[in-house]
Amino acid sequence: MFYDPYVVSFFGHRYISSQTRRELEAQLDKLIIDIINRKDDIEFIVGFAGDFNTLAASAVKRMKDFSCEDNSELTLVLPYENKTVNDNINSFMDFYDWVYVCEESDDAHPKKAYEICNKYMIDKSDLAVFFIDQPSGGAYKAYKYAQSQPVKTINLGSLDKTAQME
Repeated sequence: MFYDPYVVSFFGHRYISSQTRRELEAQLDKLIIDIINRKDDIEFIVGFAGDFNTLAASAVKRMKDFSCEDNSELTLVLPYENKTVNDNINSFMDFYDWVYVCEESDDAHPKKAYEICNKYMIDKSDLAVFFIDQPSGGAYKAYKYAQSQPVKTINLGSLDKTAQME
């Protein structure tokens, strides 16, 4: 029987202080291991730009290695073709299970492409995890969009904290 995986996406600010980074790593580890232990088939999807994306991807990778479960995949979602990724695809494929270029945003203007790709990721998600401390920027726009959609949201930042999981 075929069924869709439980999809978890990550969005957050581009820059995160080193003190906040340590606290955030612990929060991400706890959240991700809980999801891995509670769900049967999981797809973690993360973008490329920014500190939070790097922290989230690293936490997923770390918790996948830590867990005895083999029930999840980590996918890098790009808004358009990326020279850095293309030039180093073997390294990226060593880290990520999949690298995907969002078709909906691939031909869009680069500034608009991130917004389109974020909406695509949210629309695909069962849970969207955010790190939002301020009411501005692309991650904040994605957060507001997610709140208007039938997706559960968690904000690990200080802005309008929500922590709803099934």
